[in-house]
Amino acid sequence: MQNDQATIRKILTELGDTWAVVGLSANRQRAAFRVAEVLQQYGKRIVPVHPKAETVHGEAGYPSLAAVPFPIDVVDVFVRSDLAGTVADDAVSVGAKAVWFQLGVTDGDAYHRTRTAGLDMVMDRCPAIEIPRLG
Repeated sequence: MQNDQATIRKILTELGDTWAVVGLSANRQRAAFRVAEVLQQYGKRIVPVHPKAETVHGEAGYPSLAAVPFPIDVVDVFVRSDLAGTVADDAVSVGAKAVWFQLGVTDGDAYHRTRTAGLDMVMDRCPAIEIPRLG
């Protein structure tokens, strides 16, 4: 079941600490910037993925998931819903363990493809809201 608390907890606590944040740039006004900062505060290594490949919060950026030269545990998606499915497919291709679609980002077909490929997935939620709830 999508967005069940067990899946949210598993992604946040068991699947690893390297989070590729797709859509993360150095723009401090964007939600991705603030969420990545919260993830770091909770011990996650963030990996900025954005066409600009900017360094954000002290971490080097990459233009795509495929360009990241080390394993990614979770792909956190800050793109429009109509683009998110492609990012989910890329997450499967690079061997991520989970995909997290941010608030307002949904794609039922991508959810089913991603789950069928064996990855955990959450849609329309924010890890910066969920992680403090874990206690």
